[in-house]
Amino acid sequence: MVESTETELNELFSSAIPSGNRLEPDVLAELQSIMRLHSIPAQELFYKWESYSMKMGSDDMNLNLDTARSLKKDVQGGLERENRSKAHVLNSNKRGGATPRNVTSNSDVFGMLDGLVPNTPRTGSTNKPNGANRRRAGNLETPSFSRIKAEPASSSPDFKTPRPGDQQNRQNIQNFNDRANAGQVVEVLNDHLQAPDPPIAPYPKPRIKLTANSDKDKLSYKPMAMKSSEASEILDDRIDEFMLLVQAHHKLEDSAFGSAASQSINEIVAVGRIASDSLEGKLNTSSLVLEMSRRMGAGLRIPLKMGTVSGFQFFPGQIVAVRGINTSGENFTVSDILEMPLLPSAASTPAGLMTHVQRLKGDPDAMDDDSEPAPLNVLLGAGPYTADNNLDFEPLHALCSQAADSYVDALVLTGPFLDIDHPLIASGDFDLPDEAMAEPDTITMSTVFKYLISPAFHQLVTSNPHCTILLVPSVKDAISKHVSWPQESFPKKDLNLPKSVRIIGNPMTLSINEIVLGISSQDILTELRHEEVTGGKLKDASLLARVPKYMIEQRHFFPLFPPVDRQALPNTGTVGGVPAGAMLDASYLKLGEMLTVRPDLLVVPSALSPFAKVSFREE
Repeated sequence: MVESTETELNELFSSAIPSGNRLEPDVLAELQSIMRLHSIPAQELFYKWESYSMKMGSDDMNLNLDTARSLKKDVQGGLERENRSKAHVLNSNKRGGATPRNVTSNSDVFGMLDGLVPNTPRTGSTNKPNGANRRRAGNLETPSFSRIKAEPASSSPDFKTPRPGDQQNRQNIQNFNDRANAGQVVEVLNDHLQAPDPPIAPYPKPRIKLTANSDKDKLSYKPMAMKSSEASEILDDRIDEFMLLVQAHHKLEDSAFGSAASQSINEIVAVGRIASDSLEGKLNTSSLVLEMSRRMGAGLRIPLKMGTVSGFQFFPGQIVAVRGINTSGENFTVSDILEMPLLPSAASTPAGLMTHVQRLKGDPDAMDDDSEPAPLNVLLGAGPYTADNNLDFEPLHALCSQAADSYVDALVLTGPFLDIDHPLIASGDFDLPDEAMAEPDTITMSTVFKYLISPAFHQLVTSNPHCTILLVPSVKDAISKHVSWPQESFPKKDLNLPKSVRIIGNPMTLSINEIVLGISSQDILTELRHEEVTGGKLKDASLLARVPKYMIEQRHFFPLFPPVDRQALPNTGTVGGVPAGAMLDASYLKLGEMLTVRPDLLVVPSALSPFAKVSFREE
């Protein structure tokens, strides 16, 4: 067992060892100590090393005794921060009222039998005045908006929503404005280019033209009506479509393809979906199976043996083309993994580019000017936009203030905006401004959005009138009635949003002038990291370089299937603690595909460390 662990650590950390040598004994001892102390496997430890390397600003950091000890301190510090956060959430969720107090074993817990069964005493009636019973019954009521108090009308950063809990809990929570490293630059692409200075005044008119490259209307399907037959056909068709792409790309004959499940002495190319041989547990090398379509392999699954393959990187749901042989009828031995063809890059005509340049200059007469126009300035943000202990939306106001001060051309924000996993949203125990109480019985989540979120966008538009604001919904948005992914946009009605705000689908591919932007609010990167299985020598040693490529190679915004079990995802601050998860509707997964071209810019929010990578370069 010890030898296997040492071998695995040497393989995983080979890229961090100078000259490809084995780990030194003292370094190996430190790594094993981290694994024992925190009960984490070697693969998880390697992920933490990659995150630590990125945080230190070096992708090629060498692993020695000093860096191993620094990693150990970083892991310990992260664990302590997580424990403090969990302790705070537990304290904030302790509420009196729903928990029965002073109830004996012979008593009716919730008082449901009071007065109905002869000789059954009322709960808590012994030696207690009737008023105590009335107070207790009142405490069992479901929180409602009738509890809303009068607060200032504006939801500015200075407006503080009272937090349920005692004063000590409030003092232990760090204010957003007091956060460490505020405004810190984590990573810069093309740092040889000089950053332009912001304009001294807002532009006289919008400088961008939006063009949707996805069919937004198709996202308006009826959720929660999935049929297993339709879902299986969609999954089947995807395998067959990729087989045609592989055949055209590699110029293969029809006779080169076959079923990996069929016993044969001839080498074939099999196209199928990576899956696990077990419904439970994480995918690993021993549980790898290839699932074929009904047309090519009768929908059978066959175990994969990686044979002489130098390296591989798989995840559940990945469509692969493998060359190999099945001589025993029990497994398919892979000798080669074929490269998947990529979508073509986006391209613009010279006339189209001149039109965009003219738009950037802002004046048709300015075309005669030889000076370069100011480049586009696009600001991106990802939800949730408020801390777990309040609904002040200070991060959202900070983003909008930055967009206003720098006169950005576009602000792109992905949800969730009103997060169903937020403790206060989930419990309904929060306050709204006084103006929302005009008709308290008609208050909905749209009202909450209108009074807590929309004011930030109005302030931005006042300072920067021609800024285009794009909102991308999330399956965790309480404001959205479309509960599955792919997801349609939520309606602007009753939200009191400015006209410059546009709500798009999730996912969506659109063009901002000549730039093709692919965007989704699903955290696919975290789920791919959780489910990925690798072996041998990898093409990309860095996890953060691999996971975005999976999306491009698979031509899909959520190529993982099935998604990670909700119970395996990080807990939330709600009472149940179980997050919403991916909420996939398999019957409509085709709506999550990248259609004709691969995006110039792929925007995907994630719980992983923030990063920006160039995944593919044009030759």
